[in-house]
Amino acid sequence: MCVLRLIQVIRSVEKIEKILNSQSSKETSALEVPSALATGQVLERVAVEFNQLQFHAVQSKGLPLLDRVRPRIAGITAALQRSLEDLLLGGLRASDLDVVRHCLRTYAAIDKTRDAEALVGQVLVKPYLEQVIVEQVVESRPDGLQLMYGKLLDFVPHHCHLLREVTGGAVSSEKGSPVPGYDFLVNSVWPEIVRALEEHLPSLFNPGNPDAFHEKYTASMDFVSAFERQCGTQASVRRLRAHPAYRSFHSRWNLPVYFQIRFREIAGSLEAALTDGLEDAPAGSPFCLRASHAAWSGLRCCWSDALFLPALAHRLWRLTLQILARFAVFVHELLLRPLAHDGAKDVRKALATGSKDPSAPPGGREEPGGGAPEAPPAASISSAQLVRVAADLDRLQEQLPELLEMIKPKLETIGFKNFSSISAALEDSGQALAACGPALSSRVVQDLSESCFSSLRSALDVPRLYRRTNKEVPTAASPYVDSALKPLRQLQSEQGARLAQATLQRWLQDALSASTRRYYETVSDVLQSVRKVEESLKRLKQARKSTPAHTAGPGGGMSDDDKIRLQLALDVAYLGEQIQKMGLQTQDVKSFPALAELVAGAKDPAAAEQP
Repeated sequence: MCVLRLIQVIRSVEKIEKILNSQSSKETSALEVPSALATGQVLERVAVEFNQLQFHAVQSKGLPLLDRVRPRIAGITAALQRSLEDLLLGGLRASDLDVVRHCLRTYAAIDKTRDAEALVGQVLVKPYLEQVIVEQVVESRPDGLQLMYGKLLDFVPHHCHLLREVTGGAVSSEKGSPVPGYDFLVNSVWPEIVRALEEHLPSLFNPGNPDAFHEKYTASMDFVSAFERQCGTQASVRRLRAHPAYRSFHSRWNLPVYFQIRFREIAGSLEAALTDGLEDAPAGSPFCLRASHAAWSGLRCCWSDALFLPALAHRLWRLTLQILARFAVFVHELLLRPLAHDGAKDVRKALATGSKDPSAPPGGREEPGGGAPEAPPAASISSAQLVRVAADLDRLQEQLPELLEMIKPKLETIGFKNFSSISAALEDSGQALAACGPALSSRVVQDLSESCFSSLRSALDVPRLYRRTNKEVPTAASPYVDSALKPLRQLQSEQGARLAQATLQRWLQDALSASTRRYYETVSDVLQSVRKVEESLKRLKQARKSTPAHTAGPGGGMSDDDKIRLQLALDVAYLGEQIQKMGLQTQDVKSFPALAELVAGAKDPAAAEQP
């Protein structure tokens, strides 16, 4: 068997040499120049014989005779390869479909398909790329990169059409059939494109300028997608994505560095705004505070077309949740600040605590923090600022569905479909924000009720206005009622457009309920005091038999005590009218019905005389 294999090796070597020598002599003869097609057919015959030679040579490996013949085999291999290269390039230049088909079949027959693809890459693709990928030309125009990628995409239909016809089945010859085993776009064109970009356009991958990096990356990924569409089949696309050059191209984009730069921009801007805390938002913003505006801007920025990259979707989603959590912590920290009040009370408070600038705004004033001496002073917050925080908190929660609609199309680009988990996570973040609402509302209502009752307390001065002053019978409510309602009206007028109506109405109702309850107690004390004075005067009358129990006024009929009762009744009635004008029902304000009943009974003298 060894002898027979060696005999077959010698026969194959001699046969191939004879064919190649015959072909060479014809090419040198001026009388008989073989056609390229004939040459291709001859080389196909040589390839069949060459395969047999290779088979028997492998089987005879290690035999001395094979070592003597091996130089001749190497010469045959080199000659065959040169002939195939010349034939392939000539067929491509002449656009000869049949010659290219025969040549590629021959390459496949001798298992040299990769050599053919490498030849096309070096001779056909590389010179074209060196003319197109020029860094100075790309950077000389704003759309230079897009123009370059457009020219690269034009290469396939203009210069690879013939190869794609031969290997893809779209042939013009009736007898032709596709030559399998080749993928010139994946193995010839793409590796050369990546090599040329890395060598001639290194600035393409520089993440130092995030805006420029985003623009280049987006244009490059669009080019990759367009190139994949030119591959024609899913199998070809899979081969492209598995190619080392494809992975190398994607690994050159330093996306983590780009994200870190963007993270510092967004987080730095947010933290700066949160540090300033209670500064007003820029003009035109839907929010009241700069901190809220910065938080919403950061959320929008994460999913904007100018920043978002599909490969960073998971990082940007995490940053979105971090921004919402950070804002919730910020609101919670504001709730820990002591409450400051406007007006002269602030000035007295500042002087008492040693402030150097009593006229400084409440949000910027600091008060002793208490506790250890080294603890920093705590900044205060005014009621108006709390209202703006609450308005922004509601506004941000209302914007979360809009944020979800911004996120969905971006996640769809990476094939993500589990939007229920995204929606649930945003709902959790919204609940964390909403959890700050009750404490915030409580502090606002407490301050509003205190401001209201500070004026309603003036009901204690009504007896002093009428007792033994001969003052006219009252016909209008006291000025302190309007003063008491001023903070509520101011809240409606200044923040009504920003606050949710349900929140505003609840605050007004709760503040009025709290202040009315204390007002009821005050009025009740006044009426009891009046009743005691009346009883005292009655006893004095009975003792002296001279002084009347009531001091008549200039009108000649109503006593001072009745004037007091009438004034309180007018005050309460006016308060009820103003409550209704604010869009509330008096029966919804706790203690007001009892207050109205109290002053109504006091106006009746018979009722007033009852113990």
